[in-house]
Amino acid sequence: MEIDFEKVNKIYFIGIGGIGLSALAQFMKEKNKWVSGSDLNSSPITDNLEKKGIEVCIGQSGENIESDIDLVIHTMAIPENNLELQKAKELRIRTITYPEALGVLFNDKLGIAVCGTHGKSSTSAMAGLLLDDAELDPLIFVGSIVPRYESNLKIGEGKYFLIEACEYQRAFLNYYPKIIILNNIELDHTDYYKDLEDFKSAFAEFLIHLPNDGILICNGDDENISKIKHQISSVVRFGLGETNDVRADNIKFEEGEVKFDVFYDRKNLGEFVLQVPGLFNVYNALGTIALGLTLKIPAEKIKKSLKNYSGIWRRFEIKGEYKGTTVISDYAHHPTAVRSIIKATKNFYPGRRVLTVFQPHQHNRTKELYQDFLKSFDKADVLILAEIFDVAGREENKGQAVSSLDLVNDIKKQDKEVSKNIFYAKDLQETRKLIDEKIRPDDILLIVGAGDIYKIADEIVE
Repeated sequence: MEIDFEKVNKIYFIGIGGIGLSALAQFMKEKNKWVSGSDLNSSPITDNLEKKGIEVCIGQSGENIESDIDLVIHTMAIPENNLELQKAKELRIRTITYPEALGVLFNDKLGIAVCGTHGKSSTSAMAGLLLDDAELDPLIFVGSIVPRYESNLKIGEGKYFLIEACEYQRAFLNYYPKIIILNNIELDHTDYYKDLEDFKSAFAEFLIHLPNDGILICNGDDENISKIKHQISSVVRFGLGETNDVRADNIKFEEGEVKFDVFYDRKNLGEFVLQVPGLFNVYNALGTIALGLTLKIPAEKIKKSLKNYSGIWRRFEIKGEYKGTTVISDYAHHPTAVRSIIKATKNFYPGRRVLTVFQPHQHNRTKELYQDFLKSFDKADVLILAEIFDVAGREENKGQAVSSLDLVNDIKKQDKEVSKNIFYAKDLQETRKLIDEKIRPDDILLIVGAGDIYKIADEIVE
């Protein structure tokens, strides 16, 4: 896309509270641009932007768009009839999406793109911190808040630009990286992709964006990745299988730690230690290790960086204590991710009861992946299912009637033994009430979902 940010002075962001747009807004502010924007609701992200001197309008109105604005950058989630977008077009102000804008910045750099259905944010954070620890001074855009930076953005002057590349509406096709880390492929965003084949086709198209000397770092254990045909000559595979270039073995899930040996080209690099739980984080770490080894970062430096990694915002985020329990907040919203985080929590805290509170994200996803959701909660000792979170701009089809109550009833039908430990909450207020009724001292309170369920975790540990 032809756009010269050097000639742009005043930028307005529609959906500025989004995790991607907020990073871009901060970046532009640091580049001495005049930055403002709007979002439908206030959040910790909009509060942080205001602290950094960025004007944020809560609520969207055409009156927010002034004629002297040079550029409007908007989230892909807003509809065409958005009042601010319409006003910008009436005033002939140029409008572009977040991935289009990020692509303009990214494509001129030595770009590293992290993609896949699960683990993008954690892998982006792990990999970005590794580049930082290796003193490569990277520019990093992450889809979560990284504690070291207290931000989803790290501005560096080195040659590497690392981003989280989202597949929603094929957004990542705006990016032309030199290195791709591909974690896994499993159907998601069912409001846009018609089936798994359509979903895989987007990733296949993205891989074509690698140059002739580009490098694909991918999960060699993932069947859907292995079925994608490509012409990339430099491929580094990671996983548990013997044929992978970077392989984990002797995995031990211990209280508060995960340990595993890493083999690279059949040579044992020794034991690696993580402070974050789950087999999925072993895979995230393997992708990061493969990147580090590809960039010739010494193995001991990679070990140290990963051992110091303590997680990110809403990814197994330990919030604190409430009524004698440990409160954990997590963003998982796909059935596989939900099942994995519950299992990982049980492994990380052996012998402790896990009270899981889950809020499904988006009616369409819940409907299309319904049978998978029914199998996601078998490891939970007690389960509270809050009503489905409506996603603004993505829930036009109210005809797909589905409720969390349906999930509760159908799980009970499947297993009569668990019915006394599964509960439905119509809203957050009732969810909070149920938590107080069911919680016991020494429980793990696991609050999961990509909607506004995190607010409960924030409130109860204040």
